[in-house]
Amino acid sequence: MFLIPSFLGNRSSVFDPLSLDLWDGRSPFLGNIGHFSRDNATAIANTQFDWKETSDAHIFKADLPGLKKEEVKIEVEEGRVLQISSERKKEEEQKNDKWHRIERSCGKFVRRFRLPENAKVEEVKATMDSGVLTITVPKQPQPKAEVRAIEISG
Repeated sequence: MFLIPSFLGNRSSVFDPLSLDLWDGRSPFLGNIGHFSRDNATAIANTQFDWKETSDAHIFKADLPGLKKEEVKIEVEEGRVLQISSERKKEEEQKNDKWHRIERSCGKFVRRFRLPENAKVEEVKATMDSGVLTITVPKQPQPKAEVRAIEISG
């Protein structure tokens, strides 16, 4: 993430114009901004989503191990922006604990996706099964192309 300059607009992929990432990690131009540490920025940057479009819906999937459905917030804002956020909290340390390795990430994440015009934002549904979040956004049916015969005069 640090190799993509900020003038490209905080996107998880330079090639995906519909994906918008919001995170307060380290910036190569501004240094460490916000109150997140580098470990927290890792949690934010590593929350990856799959987005597929079927004939009748847009389907988003993400692996969120260790999170309960009550800890995940899903909103549609500004008309057609789908926002998913949560926080994976750091495990409390006890006085007598001796840690040998900490590899699991913790911190907050926010992912935003601009939905296309054909999305039915009022009918968004979400499920969480075995740590996999699935968000289904139904699509409006495509209008039938009207074919009209034109009579030739003269």
